[in-house]
Amino acid sequence: MEHVPPPAEELARLDRELAELDARRAQLLTRRAWLLAALRPPVPAAGPGWNPSAWGAPPGGRPGAPAQPWGYVPKQPSAPRGAQNVLLTLGGLLLTVAAIAFTLVSWGSMGIGGRSAVLSVVTLGALIAPAVLLRRGLASTAEALAALALVLTLLDAYAVHAVAVPDTDGLGFTAAASAVLAALWTAYGLALGRLRLPLPAAVVLAQWPLLFWAWAAGAPALVVGWALLATAVLDGAIALWGKGTGVRVTACVGGSVMAFSALMVGLTLSTTASGPLGAVAPGGLLLAAAVAAGAGAWRAPKGFARAGGAVAGLAGVAAVGGVPAAAVPEGWRVLAYLLCGLAAAVVVRSRLPRNAAHGVLAASGAVVAGSLMWALPPVAAVLLGPVTILSDVWAGSPEGFRSALGSTLPWTELAAAPVVLALVAGLLGAAYRWWPSLVRLAAPLTVREETPGADAAGTPGAAWTAPGAGAPWYATGGVGARRRPSGAAVRGAAGAGATALGWGALLVAGAVLDVPYALAVVAETLLVAALLALAVRAPGSGRDGSGALAVTALVGAVGGAVSAGLLSLASEGAAYGVFGALTVLFAGAAVRARSAVPTAVFAVAAVVWGTALTGLAGRSLELAPHEAAPLLLLVPALTVLLGARLRRDPVALPVELTGALGALVAVGLAVSDAPFLALVLALCGVLAAGAAVRPERRTVAGCLAAALFVLAAWVRLAASEVSIPEAYTLPVTVPALVVGFLRRRKDPEASSWTAYGPGLAATLLPSLAVAWTDPDWQRPLLLGVAALAITLLGARYRLQALLLLGGAVLALDGLHELAPYVVQVAGALPRWLPPALAGLLLLVVGATYEQRLRDARRLRDTLGRMR
Repeated sequence: MEHVPPPAEELARLDRELAELDARRAQLLTRRAWLLAALRPPVPAAGPGWNPSAWGAPPGGRPGAPAQPWGYVPKQPSAPRGAQNVLLTLGGLLLTVAAIAFTLVSWGSMGIGGRSAVLSVVTLGALIAPAVLLRRGLASTAEALAALALVLTLLDAYAVHAVAVPDTDGLGFTAAASAVLAALWTAYGLALGRLRLPLPAAVVLAQWPLLFWAWAAGAPALVVGWALLATAVLDGAIALWGKGTGVRVTACVGGSVMAFSALMVGLTLSTTASGPLGAVAPGGLLLAAAVAAGAGAWRAPKGFARAGGAVAGLAGVAAVGGVPAAAVPEGWRVLAYLLCGLAAAVVVRSRLPRNAAHGVLAASGAVVAGSLMWALPPVAAVLLGPVTILSDVWAGSPEGFRSALGSTLPWTELAAAPVVLALVAGLLGAAYRWWPSLVRLAAPLTVREETPGADAAGTPGAAWTAPGAGAPWYATGGVGARRRPSGAAVRGAAGAGATALGWGALLVAGAVLDVPYALAVVAETLLVAALLALAVRAPGSGRDGSGALAVTALVGAVGGAVSAGLLSLASEGAAYGVFGALTVLFAGAAVRARSAVPTAVFAVAAVVWGTALTGLAGRSLELAPHEAAPLLLLVPALTVLLGARLRRDPVALPVELTGALGALVAVGLAVSDAPFLALVLALCGVLAAGAAVRPERRTVAGCLAAALFVLAAWVRLAASEVSIPEAYTLPVTVPALVVGFLRRRKDPEASSWTAYGPGLAATLLPSLAVAWTDPDWQRPLLLGVAALAITLLGARYRLQALLLLGGAVLALDGLHELAPYVVQVAGALPRWLPPALAGLLLLVVGATYEQRLRDARRLRDTLGRMR
């Protein structure tokens, strides 16, 4: 049922769309005016004193250059500063090296007064010089000397510690020195605002005071985490209100590193806490980090706001969930974090800015995804574990479900896995069921989205409305607008996820509870039946997203059927029950399905399970594989009959091809015994001949039937060690040629391959096979004469089958007779002669390639015109 919005809401939506259309029209008109100006011919050059810009015309450019919009003033190229920057960089580097060498090497040779004087004069001069240089416009030189001054202040701090206070703790002195230097360089950077280095350097120096102070004091890890968090908060404040891009970028990088370190400290302490009380203090650290990230996201730009919201959401989940997680067994801790992650989704109704709320929702989704990743390995173990039963089929029913899986997973520690899967499946199912209500709840986050295509007045270049609210959920408007998935697609994904996770929850619950083997087999079969019912009832495509639900149910039914079939192979009775039930269930689903693709999949699966059922019958009868091969042809025979019933239905071809694969399996089982192989090939020929009765299968199935009959005859003759096959093949060949001749008289357009091909092949090919091993000369001679006669008849009456079959047999028979002499001649020739002849032949063919190509095409056309 389609949702109809209230009149007020629909009117507001129409007004928004009209405003977007007006903005798009203005954008296109502006672009059109620019294109018209670009397509105007260039203004011819005029004499001195001519000023095109005075008349409003665009100034001329270089020949071939695209025209610029009117009013465009090209920027004058600035003087290259590459050489100057290189020289300044090298000079500053040399001075820095000299200062380091002086401090480390020559410092001890001077007295205390000399040391103080040198340090004071050099450092003070390096600090004062940039101010003088800036007044003279030498900004690059000032930057180089400021870098030198920065290094000198660091060396001063090292020198003070080495000489003045050598007994002071190094970490504590470093903390104090970095704080003093950070304040000094902050003041210096604010005083000389044109310098770009001091303020970022101050930000870098500000990263260390609290950390080194905590380290020097021997503080516990929690205090170190608080120091890291306080530093990250300071960096965030600088990133929001700092002066200059360099300062903000440096603060962002430093804050990210410090915040990540603080979160890792808090998370490690929280997850390793010995009890709920031990997790409270790390939780406080994580909660403070969440509040700080949320406060930063409140004022940050779009991308940073989303990142801050995500960090706040993850830190809040870790803080709140860590306390109950420490109170439950290890296998249930993931459930505590999952519940907190789901609770974070209430942000959709909060007063947070939209971008920050999007980040919190992303964090909630990340927690849910992580929980599912933890719970999915048991599902894979349940589905793939029964493969181990193939090594010992019908060995007897195991005691429980786990022993049938053969998995080494710690099932007792995975007790929460089915609960996690069921909880997420229930939420997704509720979202699918009550989708319109969910859309209304999330409306504050989905009503409007501004994109970078907004104009100067703030009019967005694209907007999208809430899914399911009567309008499409995708961006429209400016170039580069981002497309978003439709509401039906999201709803369908929710339904599909609910189906898959609910199915997985039931499977894992059986393994965790270690239910009896019989109950596990029955439960898996019933789950397959439920998935089939869902796949049949859900339409293949729908505006409510039911298409994804149907596909998921279909895939789950097929996968579950394979798993249930493998699981049932531990017991003979269970195997017959499961494979019989699967055959009936998939056949019924194929009858009830309403679209072609699911119907074909169901029908093919029913044929596969039926074929497996006949294979089980052969094992029950204690038949050898080659003896059980004819039983496997029962299902292919049924597919031939079903294909005759379906005729040109799209399902007919997949069903018949699946039956043909079953027949191929039967042939493979019978290969070890020649008489059974001949029988199976003959039966397959009968089935192919039955399919050839239908006009749409006559060409392919008829040729296949003839080939199978001939092959069956050859195998039978070889199995009987017949040395004169002509005695058995000629009685078949003669009537077949007579029938073919009558067919050609009745229908002159019939192919010679259909009329004469099977009859000739029935004798010529077995005789050729025997002639190659016959030491006498009579059979090769008679075969060659017969092949020559057939070839001449084919050429005379333009019959392709006679010409090609007779020519091929004649050539092979002649090669057999000449082979000994060819070997003798080859042995008598010099070793260099065959390669030389081959090379000469290639040269001749290459030189006359075009002629040979035309000859080959004429031969192909001639053969193509034959019947």
